[in-house]
Amino acid sequence: MLHYYYPNKSDPGASGLNPDIDYGTPPSTSETLVSLSVDGTDISVPEGTSVLRAATLAGINIPKLCASDNLEAFGSCRLCAVEIEGRRGYPASCTTQVTEGMDVTTQNGKLAKLRRNIMELYISDHPLDCLTCPANGNCELQDVAGAVGLREVRYGFEGENHLDAKVDDSNPYFSFDPSKCIVCSRCVRACEEVQGTFALTIDGRGFDSKVSAGQNDPFMDSECVSCGACVQACPTSTLMEKSVIDAGQPEHSVVTTCAYCGVGCSFKAEMKGDQLVRMVPYKGGDANHGHSCVKGRFAFGYATHKDRIKEPMIRESINDSWKVVSWEEAVEFSAKKLKDTQAKYGRESIGGITSSRCTNEETYLVQKLIRAAFGNNNTDTCARVCHSPTGFGLKTTMGESAGTQTFDSVMKADTMIVIGANPTDAHPVFASQMRRRLRQGAKLIVIDPRRIDLLKTPHGTEGIHLPLRPGTNVAMINSLAHVIVTEGLEDKAFIESRCEPKQYNHWREFIAEERNSPEAMEAVTGVSAKLVRQAARDYAKAGNGAIYYGLGVTEHSQGSTMVMGIANLAMATGNIGREGVGVNPLRGQNNVQGSCDMGSFPHELPGYQQVGDPAVRAKFQDDWGVVIDDEPGLRIPNMFDAAIAGSFKAMYVQGEDIAQSDPNTQHVEAALSALDCLIVQDIFLNETAKYAHVLLPGSTFLEKNGTFTNAERRINRVRKVMAPVAGLEDWEVTMALSNALGYPMHYKHPSEIMDEIARLTPTFTGVSYEKLEKLGSIQWPCNEENPDGTPTMHTLDFPIGKGKFAITEYLASEEKTNRKFPLLLTTGRILSQYNVGAQTRRTENSQWHNEDVLEIHPSDAELRGVREGDWLGISSRVGQTVLRARISDSMLPGVVWTTFHHPGSGANVITTDSSDWATNCPEYKVTAVQVEKVSQPSAWQRHFEQFGRLQHQLLEPAVSQMEQPDATVLK
Repeated sequence: MLHYYYPNKSDPGASGLNPDIDYGTPPSTSETLVSLSVDGTDISVPEGTSVLRAATLAGINIPKLCASDNLEAFGSCRLCAVEIEGRRGYPASCTTQVTEGMDVTTQNGKLAKLRRNIMELYISDHPLDCLTCPANGNCELQDVAGAVGLREVRYGFEGENHLDAKVDDSNPYFSFDPSKCIVCSRCVRACEEVQGTFALTIDGRGFDSKVSAGQNDPFMDSECVSCGACVQACPTSTLMEKSVIDAGQPEHSVVTTCAYCGVGCSFKAEMKGDQLVRMVPYKGGDANHGHSCVKGRFAFGYATHKDRIKEPMIRESINDSWKVVSWEEAVEFSAKKLKDTQAKYGRESIGGITSSRCTNEETYLVQKLIRAAFGNNNTDTCARVCHSPTGFGLKTTMGESAGTQTFDSVMKADTMIVIGANPTDAHPVFASQMRRRLRQGAKLIVIDPRRIDLLKTPHGTEGIHLPLRPGTNVAMINSLAHVIVTEGLEDKAFIESRCEPKQYNHWREFIAEERNSPEAMEAVTGVSAKLVRQAARDYAKAGNGAIYYGLGVTEHSQGSTMVMGIANLAMATGNIGREGVGVNPLRGQNNVQGSCDMGSFPHELPGYQQVGDPAVRAKFQDDWGVVIDDEPGLRIPNMFDAAIAGSFKAMYVQGEDIAQSDPNTQHVEAALSALDCLIVQDIFLNETAKYAHVLLPGSTFLEKNGTFTNAERRINRVRKVMAPVAGLEDWEVTMALSNALGYPMHYKHPSEIMDEIARLTPTFTGVSYEKLEKLGSIQWPCNEENPDGTPTMHTLDFPIGKGKFAITEYLASEEKTNRKFPLLLTTGRILSQYNVGAQTRRTENSQWHNEDVLEIHPSDAELRGVREGDWLGISSRVGQTVLRARISDSMLPGVVWTTFHHPGSGANVITTDSSDWATNCPEYKVTAVQVEKVSQPSAWQRHFEQFGRLQHQLLEPAVSQMEQPDATVLK
C-alpha cells in the first residue's frame, strides 16, 4: 500500500473529498439534497448521485471493477450490486441513482455469494501469477477478489481462454497484456470521456470481446496519444508502465507540479527510495483533475539522464576545455568576472535573463540580483519572445496582464474561439476538457492558417475554420468586430456600465468603417466574408463566448494590437466577468506567467509595478536596502545588439536556451560570441551553454521546492522529490552569486522568498506556503479583498476602473512574399516535444518526433517537384536551413509550417528579427521563404555540427572528472 504525501487541502478534489479515494461515479452538480439510509447509516447527498457514491461518502465500501469516479457509470461488472428495499433483484449501485427515503443494503449472504460467483468467472480467464505480476500489491482485481472472499475457482483453465494472447510492447512507456484483460471497458471509456481521442474500442462480442487500439493496430501505430488515461484506469496489469515492470511497485509519493506546459498539472511523483518510478496525475489537482499528457505522465527520464551537468565548470574562452571546480570557486570566478566587466565598461554593461521553467521564487531572486547586485534593470525573460504582447495588450484594455478565467470555466462556454493556438499539441490536458465541452454541444471557431486537430473532435459539433493568411490577424479581428457592431450584436448594457464611453464611441466609429468589413478584408485575409460573418454571429449570440489564444496571436509585428483587438471583441459582446467567457492566453512554458509576475521585464518590478514610479521604487528600496535605477533596462534584443556593438559584455542566463529559441539564430550567436563573460545555469550543455565561460548545474522541478504559476494564474506548489544532483537548488545558486557580489541574501527556504514577494506585491499579498498547503492552489490576485484568490477576473469592474477600447488599425507585415520568397513560413509545436526539446529529446518521446520537418501543401510540392521525405532548402532574407519534406494539406497553398524542437534543424536561422511594435516580441509566425530540393545540409547546419562537436570534445575532460567523487558543496 502506497503512503501518499499530499497537501492538507480543505477542498481536495471533487466536493471537498479525499483525492486518493475513488468514489465510483462522478459527483452530481445538483443543489437539491436527497436523504437515504445505507446499511443503517443515514446520509444526505445531491440529487442525481449514484448509490455507489453515496455509500462511499458514508464510509461504506462496495466492491467494484468497471466503475471509477472520473468516468460515467457503466454497470458492466455487476460486482457493485446491492439490495434496495421495495425493489426486485440486485441493481448495480453505480447506475442506480438515490431517491428520497431509499433504504440500501450493501452486504448480506445473498450479495456475498453473487459477488463471489462474478469474481470466479473473471478469475477463470485470468492468469494466476500474482506473485510475479508487476501489479502485485497494487491491483484492484486482486483487492476485490480478497474483499469478496473468493477462495476457489471451479471452472479451471483447460477450456477456451485468452491466456496465450500476445503482449503489445510497441509503446515505449507502457505494455498491453491482453491475457490479463477483464474487458471492463475502463480504458476505452477513459480514452473517450477523459482524453477525447477515441483511440480504443471493444472489438468482437461475447467471449471474443477484446480491447483494441484502432483496427487491431499496435498501440504505437494507432491514434493513441500516450496520455496514460487508459493505464491509470486499468484495474489489472493489462496496461502497465514499463518503469513499474522494471523497478517494482513504488512505496511513497510526493505531490508536485509538472514542469512542462502552462496547464500546470499536479502529479504524484511515486518513489521507491530515491528512485522515481512513475508520475501519476493527481486527482486533487485543480488544473488537471487527475488527467495528464504523454510529457508530464511519462517524459521524466531527462531528470536522471547521463547528460546532466552535475558539477560547476569554468573556462576563460569558449575555445578552452571545461574545468570542474567547487561551487565556491565557480561562484567567486563568476562574481569577479562580473565586477571586472562593470569596472571596465560601466554599470550597464552586464545583465541577466530569468527562466520561465524555474520557480517563482527563483525567478524573483534573479531579477532581484540584477537590480540590487548588478545595479541596473537589464533583466528580461523568454516571455519577451512569446507572450509579452499579452501583458501589454491586456494591461492597456483591462488593466491586468493575465487571463481572466479558470480552465474549468470552458465547461460553461457555449461558443469558443481558438486563435493561433493548437491546444491538443501544446496544452493537451486542457484540450481534452475543451473536447468534452464540444461533445456536449458547444460551438467551435478556429482562426488559424493551419487546420488543427481540435477541429477533428470526435462526436463534437462541426467547427468553423477561418484559415487566414499569416500576418492578417488584426484584419480578421476587426472584421469580426465590424459585423458585431454594424448588425447591432454588441452588449449595450455591459458597454454602458463597464466601459469608457468616449473610447468606446471612438472605437465603434473606427470599427464600423467599411474598410474593416469582412468583404473589404476578404482579399487581405483570404477567408470568405460569408464565413467570417457566420463566425461573428455565432460568438456574439452565444450565451457565453470564450476566447483562447496562443503564440499565433502574439508572435507577430502586430501582436499587441491583436491582443487589444481580442479584448475589444470580448468587451463589446459582454463576454467578461463570469464563468464560460473571457480572454484566455494559453501560456507556453510551465512558469511563463510566473516569470512575468515576478518582475522579469526591464520596466517592471514584481507584480507589474512600474520601475519609473517613485512610490513603487521606494517600497522596494526600503525592503532591499539599495537604490533601484529609475530607468528601464535593456530588453533581450537590445542586449544582443549592444553585445555586438561592444557595450554589453556579460550575461547571466538561468534556465533558457536563447541560442536555439530566439529568432535570427546567427545574430544571437554573434552576440553571445561577443561577450567577455557568459554565465549559464542549466541542467544540460544546451546551445547557449556552448558559448558560456561558466556553467552552473541547474536543478529540475523534481529537485526543488517552490511554486509555479500556470496560464490561469494558479499558483501551485512544487515539492522536492529527490536531492539536487549537484547539491544546490537554483535559488541557492543565485543567492550565493549575490553574496559573492557583495549584496547579501540569506534565505533558508523558498517559503521565505514567497513571504517577501507577498510583502511587496499587491496581487500576492495573501499568498503563503501555509495557505497553499491549506487550499492546494491559489489564483492571484490574492489579497484582503480576495483572501482565497480570484478564479474569475473582472466580475464587477476592471483594475483601471472601466474597460478601455483601443483602436486596432491593421498594418500589413513588412515580411511580404515576392518572386524571390514566394511562400510564408509559420511555426508551431507538436505534442511529443516541448519548446527547445532539451528535456523531451532526452526521453523516449523522440520515437514520435525525432526531427523537425517542413509541412508543405501538395500543390506547392508538385510545383517544385517535391516528394515526401525529400530534403528541402528553406531560404529567407536572413538565412538558410534544410529540413525534410512532409506533404500536408493542413495549410493552404502558399503556406509552409515547421517546429523548432531540434537545434540542428535551424528553424530560427530563417526567422527574422522583425518584431511587435510595442514589446519586441519576434514575428516568428510570418517569414517569407523560398523552398527548393537540395542534397546536403546548409552552411549553417554544417557549422552547427562542427561547433557542437568541438564543444562536446571540450566537455569530455570535465565529464571524466565529474565521474569521480562529487565536488565540495557550498555550505
